[in-house]
Amino acid sequence: MTVPPPYDGYQPDYASYPPGYPVGYPAGYPYPPPARTNGMAIASLVCAFLFAPLGVVFGHISLSQIKRSGEQGRGMAIAGLIIGYMLTALSVLLVVLAVLFTMAVVTSVDDLQRQDRYSASPGSAEPLPAFAPPQNLGANCQYPATTEAAVKPAKPPRTGTVPTDPATVSAGIVTNRGSIGLKLANAKAPCTVNNFASLAEQGFFDGTQCHRLTTGDLSMLQCGDPSGTGTGGPGYRFPNEYPTNQYRLSDPAVQRPVVYPRGTVAMANAGSGTNGSQFFLVYEDSLLPPTYTVFGTVDNTGLDTLDAIAADGVADGSNDGKPATPVTIKSASVD
Repeated sequence: MTVPPPYDGYQPDYASYPPGYPVGYPAGYPYPPPARTNGMAIASLVCAFLFAPLGVVFGHISLSQIKRSGEQGRGMAIAGLIIGYMLTALSVLLVVLAVLFTMAVVTSVDDLQRQDRYSASPGSAEPLPAFAPPQNLGANCQYPATTEAAVKPAKPPRTGTVPTDPATVSAGIVTNRGSIGLKLANAKAPCTVNNFASLAEQGFFDGTQCHRLTTGDLSMLQCGDPSGTGTGGPGYRFPNEYPTNQYRLSDPAVQRPVVYPRGTVAMANAGSGTNGSQFFLVYEDSLLPPTYTVFGTVDNTGLDTLDAIAADGVADGSNDGKPATPVTIKSASVD
């Protein structure tokens, strides 16, 4: 069986075509070039490992470009996004954990320091330092105003030179729980005694509550705030005196506790140089850094009164708060 030639027997005569006329497809006819890979997709995948957030940014840019141009690299862009997001989330988690760990360490160190500061036995701590009169003691007492207004009207004490003689000055506090006799250390803390005498003369303490009693390692009764909140004052402040002035400001010993013995009268403060009207009376040896100005002592009658107040405890049953039995200062005077 014979097969008829194609096209009804027609057979092209290729020899009759002019020289150079193309016959069929030319050799090496180019196929359509493959689509190029998007550069941002490559950058996204690389940056995902080097800097994850940048990999995420490049990944989103790459997907947007691929959608418009039809370029290849969508898989790399998606991989860059996934890896970038994962590593970014991991980095954030590690930062959060590092911050929490640092805070925990700082808190632990602070707790240890506080524990060392106040829980050591008074018998193992240093006593208050011996008094060496500073060269300018009492030479320039100043009582600059504070930004906080006085909680009860009060005029600042006299400024300038304050005499250090007599060395001690008698004073007394009459409370609803009994009398508390004081000997004020004028030769050691003249600016502070000057302040107490001025406030007592003005009746600043009269009718005020002793707002804080502590019965733990720190054993004291705190008074002198007419607001009864522990934040009130006379509207002015003044610097620390003894024992703070026995140390250099840079001396680390300023932060180490010393024994404030039973019967000590000292100024409460919110930091060095923030003395105002609040003071505390120590009824058992207590440990405190030497940053609370000592300006007197309590007599035996006063200690009996303090012991009775302390025996009633704190109102909420803790070891630091308002006295269970309110303590009101009826009057305060300086002889």
